[in-house]
Amino acid sequence: MIDTLNKFDIDLFLWLNGRYMPWLDPIMIWITERNSWFPLYALLIGWLIYQYRKKAVGFLLTMIAAVALGDQLASSVIKPLVHRLRPCHELALQKLIHPVLECGGQYGFVSSHASTTFALATSVWLLLGKQHAWLKWGFLWAAIVSYSRIYVAAHYPLDVLAGTGIGVLSAMLCVLVFRKLQERIRHHKIA
Repeated sequence: MIDTLNKFDIDLFLWLNGRYMPWLDPIMIWITERNSWFPLYALLIGWLIYQYRKKAVGFLLTMIAAVALGDQLASSVIKPLVHRLRPCHELALQKLIHPVLECGGQYGFVSSHASTTFALATSVWLLLGKQHAWLKWGFLWAAIVSYSRIYVAAHYPLDVLAGTGIGVLSAMLCVLVFRKLQERIRHHKIA
């Protein structure tokens, strides 16, 4: 079962990574670089402060906690436990892949990019999606960033899929804790 799943994952990776186009390489490099998104994060922070004033602090702390939890679970817990090499470190794949960047760390399961972007998109959506339906586009952004990791040969599809799950679960947990704390604070103010 695991061998079949691994073969499917490798075959899907090779198919997806093989769909590269030279003109798309610099775009995917820009998308996959973490620093490219600092202006978006600054806009999000500014919008939250403008829109919600003091309430923005709780939202921001929850989002930061979700991203940090997703990142630490992916990078500090799962990758060292699983030890699955990135496709760009697999000698058997070297002649078959289209690497666009330096390979990065040795292990790739799970994708920290997928974990952190989906943690942010999910926490923003869970906290504010009812009031601002346009925030659903955050999931498209997270999916594009996650796909870029396959494009640049840093991750297999299952690395990305598992990272997505870790990010979503991290956000759900942090938003749940935030809401419980809000309830507790409201209850103490009433009492």
